[in-house]
Amino acid sequence: MELPKTYQARDYEEKIYRQWLDSGFFNPDICIAKGIADKNAPRFTISLPPPNVTGQLHLGHAAMLAYEDLLIRYHRLRGDRTLWVPGTDHAAIATQTKVEKIIAQAGTDRHKLGREEFIERVKQYVEESKDTIHNQVRHMGSSLDWSRERYTLDPEMSWIVQLVFKKMYDDGLIYRGQRIVNWCPRCHSTLADDEVSYREEKTLFYYFRYGPVIIGTARPETKFADKVIIVHPDDKRYQDLIGKKFKVPWIEGEVEAQVIADPVAEPELGSGAMTITPAHSFVDFELAQKYNLDIIKIIDENGHLTTAAGKFAGRQANEARPEIVKAMTEKGLVDHIDNDYIHNLSICYRCETPIEPLVSEQWFINVDKKFKFNSSKLSGIKPGQMVSLKELSLQVIKTGQIKILPERFEKIYLNWVENLHDWCISRQIWWGHRIPVWYREDKLYVGVEPPQGPGWQQDEDTLDTWFSSALWTFSTLLNKEYKKYDNLNNWLKDSPDFKNYHPVSVMETGYDIIFFWVARMILMTTYNLGDIPFPTVYLHGMVRDKQGRKMSKSLDNGIDPIDMIEKYGADALRLAMIIGSGPGNDLKLYEEKIAGFRNFVNKIWNISRYILSSTKNKSLISKEPTAKTLADKWILAEFNHLINQVTTDIEQFRFSPAGEKLYDFTWNKLADWYLEIAKIEKAKDKILNYILQNLLILWHPFIPFATEVIWQNISPNSLLMIQPWPTCKKNNETKFIKQFAKLQRIITRLRNMKVQAKIPAGKIISAELVVAKDKKLIKENLSIIEKLSHCQINLVNKPGVFENLKTVESGLEIYLPVSKEVKQQLQEKKAKLEKYISSLEKKLSNQNFIKKAPREIVGVEKQKLKEAKERLGRY
Repeated sequence: MELPKTYQARDYEEKIYRQWLDSGFFNPDICIAKGIADKNAPRFTISLPPPNVTGQLHLGHAAMLAYEDLLIRYHRLRGDRTLWVPGTDHAAIATQTKVEKIIAQAGTDRHKLGREEFIERVKQYVEESKDTIHNQVRHMGSSLDWSRERYTLDPEMSWIVQLVFKKMYDDGLIYRGQRIVNWCPRCHSTLADDEVSYREEKTLFYYFRYGPVIIGTARPETKFADKVIIVHPDDKRYQDLIGKKFKVPWIEGEVEAQVIADPVAEPELGSGAMTITPAHSFVDFELAQKYNLDIIKIIDENGHLTTAAGKFAGRQANEARPEIVKAMTEKGLVDHIDNDYIHNLSICYRCETPIEPLVSEQWFINVDKKFKFNSSKLSGIKPGQMVSLKELSLQVIKTGQIKILPERFEKIYLNWVENLHDWCISRQIWWGHRIPVWYREDKLYVGVEPPQGPGWQQDEDTLDTWFSSALWTFSTLLNKEYKKYDNLNNWLKDSPDFKNYHPVSVMETGYDIIFFWVARMILMTTYNLGDIPFPTVYLHGMVRDKQGRKMSKSLDNGIDPIDMIEKYGADALRLAMIIGSGPGNDLKLYEEKIAGFRNFVNKIWNISRYILSSTKNKSLISKEPTAKTLADKWILAEFNHLINQVTTDIEQFRFSPAGEKLYDFTWNKLADWYLEIAKIEKAKDKILNYILQNLLILWHPFIPFATEVIWQNISPNSLLMIQPWPTCKKNNETKFIKQFAKLQRIITRLRNMKVQAKIPAGKIISAELVVAKDKKLIKENLSIIEKLSHCQINLVNKPGVFENLKTVESGLEIYLPVSKEVKQQLQEKKAKLEKYISSLEKKLSNQNFIKKAPREIVGVEKQKLKEAKERLGRY
């Protein structure tokens, strides 16, 4: 079947994906059964970071799918036991918030519906969202093993969550206690530290007279119960106050204040003295714990002032601020107010409501408590050693058992873990894993299933979403016969997928969730399994617009990946995300870039169409054909070099360089040079088909759809996705590359000289070559030089007497006959360019300029010099 003139992605993508699904080759078991992968071959596993079941695939997901599918298809082509586990996350707060907004439009809320009815509404929404997500993920060409799909609220997944909770509780790592937490008054739930976002805001900063000191705050409404002044032990201004108590006139009458010395106070900041609000500040809470101070809640869970605020009780805290300041002004307590204070406002990452730090009774994971470690799989930790979760999370990075790419994120990770506080895992919402704790009178029961007997009431809270997703790499590989296990170790032993595919090979995800998810997976897996979850973490950056801005509704600069796929095809979108990106670096994406790669996919299509239509022998060629001419030897040497480079780049997670090398070979070497030479030398069928077939395999991980369509025109009864990855000979043929490069330079020089002389590119003219060396090479390939440069070449010992345009190229002189006027014009241009180069060199040799000029300006001048010299080289 002849390929159409252009590749229309929409005509093929759905059909091709259906063929892949029907083949079963996304499943490694079928690949092994069919002999595509050996049961003893190396394994390669990825656990898909589960998209939230909140409806839409965004560009971050699309980038993740592009990188991961590239790796999966590469390793499947290598014959590895390759598994990509799909799944979705119940996304507790995000999903509940979404459904609450939907039912609010119908005039109701979750409290009117009741817990059971509300949960049913959420389940309906989730099922619809899952269908949408499945469809969108498939649009990207993702070769996931759908037979192994998991969902974080599947029965077996809930079972393991409960088993782990009980195990950690029994080990004393989970406890219930009163601690300060991040509270969202809108979501009515706690948030983890890394679920708090920040927004820069200009506000007022108030300075108050508090007895003998001046204190500063941006939140006067939290200060009603301040009774402690903290100063630095070495601050000479307050030595006579340390340890004393005295009466201080304050907002609601006098309070008895005491002065405590602690290094947390910064003498150079403001007055060097501060009062503390233990119930509404993490730092102040720690100080209250340290000195056994009263902790009085000023603001409640609804954001309203409590009875501690006296006459202001019941008011919304922020709204009451002006009246509180007015009352303090009337009492003479206001020293002055700063009108230009900039601070980072803490907001909920889901609904952007300002966060209220407050003390609450919650469930926590103790990250500093020591427990006995019973594994020998982690470097530097002995079986029986007493360690903490924090120490485990640090050790695997410090010893290199887990590598983070790019490496700069290792320092960020270590700093975050070293400063990690106890993890609050309870959420005051209805959607999610209910905490497996039951109460009856003064008794508490923790278990996988409810306790027997009447009167037991389960804890109302649910678990933090990240608790269940932290188990993702191994929980997805456990068999589904969950009810027969009350011991995690036994379950692990009875799960073939776990034994065959864990640890997963790489965790590829966005750098923005390194703390949300990656750190928690490391923490939970090292504790529960005594092993690492993965040896490598590959972090991709955020997708931004053409100006480098974050995509948002307010800027109206977002790109819907599905719209781009329907318009340009999945392959074009994938290439636009892969080429030009690097680990940990943000990626600029815009429609013109995607359109450009659509054009390149069409270039590959047209190259393939030409080769398939112009060659007779289209059989599969496994062995490298014999090269007959220098061009043959050159293209095969370049192709061997390409195979080696692309293989190495993908193995080392250098996706963009691999794609760039494939792009360069396909367009610049194969299309621009070898195909043109093939038209001249003829009889290239075997070499052309060999290169095309193997080039399609190399491109397949990047652009799976178009390559599969082309392949099926070569071999209709086979699938490209399971062909063997090309291997290459040791590349000892660099001499052919060097020899051919000489011919390329001669041809390029001749073409440039014609342009300078304003001679049409297709017009055949005479030229003279004075050859000092490589005469044999040039003679043997003279017809190629002549036909690709459109010149009649005469090899001479010296040039003719007529006017000539001259250039020198590696051991030979090229003369092009031109008119006297043209030669004079070119000489004038050359002289002008030489003068310009001389002025740039003089400027760049001036040390004063180099020292004083901004680095960017110096860089621009150097680039100008480089480009000018390149232009001069064409004269």
